[in-house]
Amino acid sequence: MTELVAYLISGIALGSSFALIGSGLVVVHRVTRVVNFAQGSVAIVGGMTSATLLNGLLPHGLGEIAAVVLCGVLGVLVGLLAIGRRGTPPLISLIVTLGASMLVSAAIIWLWGQDPVTPPGLEGSVTVLGAEVERQRLLVVAATGVAFAALTLFFSRSYLGKGLTASASNPFAARMVGIDVRKMGLLAFGLAGILGGLAGVLIAPSNPLSFYSDLPLVLSGFAAAVFGGLTSPLRTLFGGLGLGVAGQLTAGYLNGSYQTEMALLLMLVIMIIRSRALVQEEVK
Repeated sequence: MTELVAYLISGIALGSSFALIGSGLVVVHRVTRVVNFAQGSVAIVGGMTSATLLNGLLPHGLGEIAAVVLCGVLGVLVGLLAIGRRGTPPLISLIVTLGASMLVSAAIIWLWGQDPVTPPGLEGSVTVLGAEVERQRLLVVAATGVAFAALTLFFSRSYLGKGLTASASNPFAARMVGIDVRKMGLLAFGLAGILGGLAGVLIAPSNPLSFYSDLPLVLSGFAAAVFGGLTSPLRTLFGGLGLGVAGQLTAGYLNGSYQTEMALLLMLVIMIIRSRALVQEEVK
């Protein structure tokens, strides 16, 4: 029972990072119809930048915030490459994000090398239902909850959030009332960068990151986003949590090398279920 509790909490923490990455994919796709496959690389940059800044340059708190802000700027730069030219088809923009991901991975190798990097996090552990749980993992869960609450308030209460929602719902009508849909798209990329950077900063102290962590992160985030239909951050949160728990249980009771395969399998199952539901709705 104690072992199961430890796996569940670790899975929720890992799934929280997947949800943050996936919500960034959702925000971009809603506004631009582009799947931003550079999101995983941005998360890695966040984790590694925090490791560098916390190595005697900045104290805790400021180091993590600076890393997240940098990822927001990086997200905007990816957006400029992907949708900076008006009229770029979403498929071409998707390919551009893949190319941007490769460039970022090359920069990661150049700056930090190929070895995994682990920034310092919260030290110590607490006992939860008899299981010893790292404080850092609890921080990941708490910070993710705050991030999603802030995201909900941003979209429902702020003018920028409403502008993003309007651009996602009806770009033509948004233009008619004076909303610059292109700028909203760049804002979406920047917000996605912040969410990805936050995921990297939070998860890196417990799960060391390297340039080859890109694929597992973006696949898991995409699987969570697919669970949300690439439209709902809240459903993406539930998808990420479910995926994280399933992955940790797989690693704990079977083999850790199957985690990425588990993400692909769950994504495939979700897509089949959703496609059948859409077909049934069209028939009705």
